[in-house]
Amino acid sequence: MDAVLLSFPVLVALIVIALAFDFLNGLHDAANSIATIVSTRVLRPQYAVAWAAFFNFIAFLFFGLHVANTLGTGIIEAGAIDARVVFGALMGAILWNLITWGLGIPSSSSHALIGGLVGAGIAKAGLSAIVWKGLVPTTAAIVASPVTGFLLALLLVLILSWILLRTTPYAVDRTFQRLQFVSASLYSLGHGGNDAQKTMGIIAVLLYSQGYLGGTFYVPFWVVITCQAMMALGTLMGGWRIVKTMGSKITRLTPMQGFCAETGGAITLFGATWLGIPVSTTHTITGSIIGVGASRKLSAVRWSVANNIVFAWIVTIPASAFIAAAFYWLSGLFG
Repeated sequence: MDAVLLSFPVLVALIVIALAFDFLNGLHDAANSIATIVSTRVLRPQYAVAWAAFFNFIAFLFFGLHVANTLGTGIIEAGAIDARVVFGALMGAILWNLITWGLGIPSSSSHALIGGLVGAGIAKAGLSAIVWKGLVPTTAAIVASPVTGFLLALLLVLILSWILLRTTPYAVDRTFQRLQFVSASLYSLGHGGNDAQKTMGIIAVLLYSQGYLGGTFYVPFWVVITCQAMMALGTLMGGWRIVKTMGSKITRLTPMQGFCAETGGAITLFGATWLGIPVSTTHTITGSIIGVGASRKLSAVRWSVANNIVFAWIVTIPASAFIAAAFYWLSGLFG
């Protein structure tokens, strides 16, 4: 795997592994898009995943490829990325996703992939491989994205509560049951727009390192379509373990609160995607849900569950980096 040019079957195998991560990303993060609309009983789970998968797929029509470019060239120097680095990064992210999915912990697929890239990149070339101007804003978003989601959702629910003060609870629920279709669609667009681009960047930089893109890095359209389709398929398969944690264990939601959480999260994702920052959809929606719960009272949030989620956020990058470095080293034994 260490050769300058890979055989075509090995290249295809690496692309398949990347697409497997993309599928798993959709499966693992399905809860981000649908947990609130399921927990408020606006849609049944099987219909909710189909709804989310559709908007995951069409996200490429609404966003540029800034996040894909960041993942491809803005975390690890493009010249340091080879087949072993890509293999290690993907295996680190995939294994960490499987571990957290099995435990029902909503960790970040995004940061698992970033941790994988960092771990495999350092294993190959040391700290000089890191592009600090790309990595620093990305890691800063670990804090910024959930805080932004928290504040936006909190603000939205307070504004709407004041506006609807004289409206009956039944009328409020009926209105926001319909509006949740809009907010869930927007969040799914943001999810597909930000998360699928991470795998696009990995595949594109792999093709670039093998000379298939010529002298200029870009993301081929077939890569865009394939990655969007695989993420949508993963979402369609669902992620019910994590749906329960996201939808009900953190706090109980009404349709209006679900709308505020999804809308606050969607605004955060849209902004990050347009800026080219690969953020965690898991972090974002969790922050938004906590913000909605805190708008009622602090005790409405099950902080023990939230603390477990935060712990998973903290360990995701180092854990996936360690696994990725191990796979980078193991791949050298067969090269």
